[in-house]
Amino acid sequence: MSLRLLLPENGVTDLLTSWPDEPRVYERGKTALDEVASAEVIRGYVFRGCVPAEEIAIVKAPNPSLNQKAFTTDGRADRAKLARLYESGHTIRLGNLQRVIPAMAQVSRDIQQETGYSNYIHTFLTPPANQGLRHHWDQQMAVIVQIAGTKRWQLWEPPVEAPMREHNESWRVWRDHYISTWEAAGPDMEVDLQPGQSLLVPRGWVHNPHVVTDEDSIHLTFAIRERTPMWLVEKLVADAIEDPEFRRIILPGDITGGALVERLREARQALRRHLDSLNVDDLVPAVRQMALTELEYST
Repeated sequence: MSLRLLLPENGVTDLLTSWPDEPRVYERGKTALDEVASAEVIRGYVFRGCVPAEEIAIVKAPNPSLNQKAFTTDGRADRAKLARLYESGHTIRLGNLQRVIPAMAQVSRDIQQETGYSNYIHTFLTPPANQGLRHHWDQQMAVIVQIAGTKRWQLWEPPVEAPMREHNESWRVWRDHYISTWEAAGPDMEVDLQPGQSLLVPRGWVHNPHVVTDEDSIHLTFAIRERTPMWLVEKLVADAIEDPEFRRIILPGDITGGALVERLREARQALRRHLDSLNVDDLVPAVRQMALTELEYST
């Protein structure tokens, strides 16, 4: 099981049976992951120019991410520019390792087979005593695997309920007072994550990761996108288009005039008929197969 590359046996059990809603730290030890994604391997991908420019992000708190022109030449990642930016305190994020490193592609696929959840893998390289991203929350569970150095994770309880896809994304619902309020109260949890350890950060939990030591930090983020009832609803209505009732034209005047409410009632009734006609037992194999193979967003 690929999850055992990221977590010890009790961590795998926690994920598969309860899906924790609070951060947890696990003693992972050393696994085959440390060979295919060692600090040396990751640095090699960065500083030998082996990663597509579109999968690279450069950031140094409190500033926003840099424009690609800051680290590319003729549209390609420039390893000399990347090295200079890193030396000046910028964090380098390599995105979607499952697209770049064959072994990580296999890990990603195996995790989906184990969970039914699509996922992606990022890695972050942060120089000593520096910080890349500041306070934010994510839309899915993150398993943080520390590869080298130590990174401090300050964590706060979710300010929003069950963020998912575009709903309740950090930047969409952000409030100017958030950071000052969190800093004044202090974190609900603080972890100095070290090599051999993993950290679960459930969706919605605010995190403020940074390096406070004189060592470089490298960690992997396995972002695992939970399936939800909304995902099941989408599968239930996916075949509705086969019914001509759902393909008929709604006249412009109905949309802009008073008839829209009636069209909505008709559509609701048609949807009810469609749902009532479904044999849910027959759908199970197809839906399970979609869970095991379907990639959400641009994974």
